[in-house]
Amino acid sequence: MLEARFPGTAAYVARESAAGCVLASDGAPLDPGSVLAARQAVWMYRELPDEIDVPFPMPILFQDERIVVVDKPHFLATMPRGARVVQSALVRLRRELDEPRLSPAHRLDRLTAGVLLFTRDPAVRGPYQQLFATGVARKEYAALAPLRADLALPTVVESRIEKTPGIMRAYEVDGPANARSHVALEAELPDGRGGTVGRYRLRPETGKTHQLRLHMSGLGVPILGDPLYPEPREFVDGDFSDPLRLLARRLAFTDPIDGTEREFVSGRELGAGEFAVHEPPKPNSASEGS
Repeated sequence: MLEARFPGTAAYVARESAAGCVLASDGAPLDPGSVLAARQAVWMYRELPDEIDVPFPMPILFQDERIVVVDKPHFLATMPRGARVVQSALVRLRRELDEPRLSPAHRLDRLTAGVLLFTRDPAVRGPYQQLFATGVARKEYAALAPLRADLALPTVVESRIEKTPGIMRAYEVDGPANARSHVALEAELPDGRGGTVGRYRLRPETGKTHQLRLHMSGLGVPILGDPLYPEPREFVDGDFSDPLRLLARRLAFTDPIDGTEREFVSGRELGAGEFAVHEPPKPNSASEGS
């Protein structure tokens, strides 16, 4: 079963169990011949692969006794997944604050930057997560994408989005809409090559995987730097030169615990040519990353 869930780990598990490093929930070591009861917990540590450092800062925008709000950089996963464990916003923040109980109230795609909310106390995690699960939280994104003279804006895009586990791309299918996005053009900006691009304001009412990326691509204005839409392109792990120009710019909600109005705004900016942030990476901190 472990091999099915974590392919390639059979030899490692056998070696660790022989060394007494696979434990039952009471701390007793388990050997390869141990018989386990149904739903019995087994504890082991997986070897972590070497990870490519994401050399961009993650400033804390706000913190109090219940929540921590950060300005996540591009290329940093929200939570550990697959080969990316240490290089995730969750692990980075837990280590920085020495708070192992921190948990994200929602997620941003690894390639998306911007405002990300964490909870400190498991007792209040549910109410904050429900802000996003129910669509009560008010989210605003900025994106850079091509201009289309024939595209009537502002507009609202609705579609049905589905995603198959294990497949990177989401896709739109026929059926009742489960994704809704508001799209408006804010400004026309120079692209650094003698042309212009559009800066768009995006307001998703729902939170489907890759929703804004799919909706912008469907309008014929795919977000700059998108390696998946409209068609997949080669993406080199560790190449930070062409980030997805999508920023979770603003998050607002009524606090579910004390009823106060909360609003958090990213300090980052999107650049057409290269990624720009108000707080640049520290000197000599850059290395290859994913």
